[in-house]
Amino acid sequence: MAVVGFHHLEELFRRGASLDIKKGHAKEVTDIVEQKLYDLLLMGQKAAKYNGRDVIWKYDLPITKGLEETINEFKKLEQELDLKDILDRLATYPPLLELEAELEKSLPEIVGGLTLVLARIMKKIDEENRAVSHELIEKAKEIMDLTL
Repeated sequence: MAVVGFHHLEELFRRGASLDIKKGHAKEVTDIVEQKLYDLLLMGQKAAKYNGRDVIWKYDLPITKGLEETINEFKKLEQELDLKDILDRLATYPPLLELEAELEKSLPEIVGGLTLVLARIMKKIDEENRAVSHELIEKAKEIMDLTL
């Protein structure tokens, strides 16, 4: 199972960025979101270790002001993402330090925010087109890789 199921992804792209995504592009998108989540947690792990802790706290993550605002916008969309699906996907990556309870509870909102950021980057790249394409996903991924 992906961090975001297709129906949630489809609704989020439509309501959050006025984009239409096909089921065939869902895995590409969720793979990017999963990797960005893991990247944030990896950087949070570095901060936790630097501070002499063996637990990653929510505020160890390098959440930028823009990402924080997008997370808040995701919350307003009232989309529910399944924490279990997110934790199951994270279990397929190299192990990290333990996550504090507050951080673990926040993972669905962070994933939602990352998904919304990705969708909005796609919309900015091609404001005229509602359809998500492989090329658009790749361009958006490159921008996310440079900024997150």
